[in-house]
Amino acid sequence: MKWHAYITWTLVAGASAPLSAMAADTNAPAKSIFLMPANPNEGRDPFFPNSMRPYQDSSSHQRVVDLTSLQIKGYSEIAGRKYVIINNHTFAEGDEGDVLTPGGRVHLRCLAVSVDSVLVESNGARHLLKF
Repeated sequence: MKWHAYITWTLVAGASAPLSAMAADTNAPAKSIFLMPANPNEGRDPFFPNSMRPYQDSSSHQRVVDLTSLQIKGYSEIAGRKYVIINNHTFAEGDEGDVLTPGGRVHLRCLAVSVDSVLVESNGARHLLKF
């Protein structure tokens, strides 16, 4: 019985010292710094180690959107709200959505709908479509 009490006391006493030392550091804010590697020697993607994606500059790869392929297919007004169909996708003022074009999928935001034109925006570029 004495031996069991001695082992328990030693484990509890030994464990309390590191806990008190850790408790003193809990007020310090945790710091995490994540840096994107500039080349494969600085780091690799652990799931795709042969991928070159982490080393590419994403700001230079913005796709140029050709808004000239957008076509108005229809116009309607229901209960005072104007709707327009652009490349088989229906929009009202303030709506956003993706339309298919020959150059690929384009995300549009409909800014204004009038009887004879539509003002749309994509990637910061505005384009006026006319019927």
